[in-house]
Amino acid sequence: MSHTDFEGMDHRDLAAALASLAQGVTTSRNVDDALSAVTTAATDLLDGADCADILVISRRKKQFRSHAATSSLPRKMDDLQEQFGQGPCIEAATGATMVRVDDFSTETRWPQFCQAAAEMGVTSMLSFKLYTAPGVIGALNIFGKAVSAFSDRDEEIGLMLATNGAVALQLVTNRTQFESALASRDLIGQAKGMIMERFGIDAVQAFALLTKLSQDSNTPVAHISAQLVEQGPVIDSQSPNAARRASSPTGT
Repeated sequence: MSHTDFEGMDHRDLAAALASLAQGVTTSRNVDDALSAVTTAATDLLDGADCADILVISRRKKQFRSHAATSSLPRKMDDLQEQFGQGPCIEAATGATMVRVDDFSTETRWPQFCQAAAEMGVTSMLSFKLYTAPGVIGALNIFGKAVSAFSDRDEEIGLMLATNGAVALQLVTNRTQFESALASRDLIGQAKGMIMERFGIDAVQAFALLTKLSQDSNTPVAHISAQLVEQGPVIDSQSPNAARRASSPTGT
């Protein structure tokens, strides 16, 4: 849909558009597709929006990543904020629920970034906090080239879109973690079966051996299992005895 399609949209039509977006977000199996639906909706639903993206920041690694940018401009804006350590995206991601800028040429909150943004032709901006997983912060960022490009109505719509963006990040992350856990469980099961067949031990003893190998090598059980499945159970001749000792109540 174009901006024109949404001019004069009543509350029912807007609600229907947002409901359709929510359905697409919750059923998507790819984080980029889910987030692209949100940023595309932002440029469609907000009359003053020229482009948008979602900035995700890792707290531990301090990494900035632009997702679902509708043009190259949002990525450049995110890079500038990372470079200067200041800007509306960072402020929204780390503190305020929403940050609005009507004219970067007169804005005083982030001097270095504002000057650079104005030089790149960006005049207005809305940035909304995304409530994401622990250790990860983010913001939905919407950019406009006109002065005072956004209205109070745009703020309300943006807040709803940001909710969809946060849900998309969390759902896809949870789904990925769940699928990874299932894959790890399958690998561990295969490795146990190979060890049981190779050494004539039961499932409890086979898992005890995997656990011991994991502890001795400081390697996750899933990684040990993947290596065994790929290479075969190349384990020393004492392994069956070690497994029996590890699985016994006294460890002897």
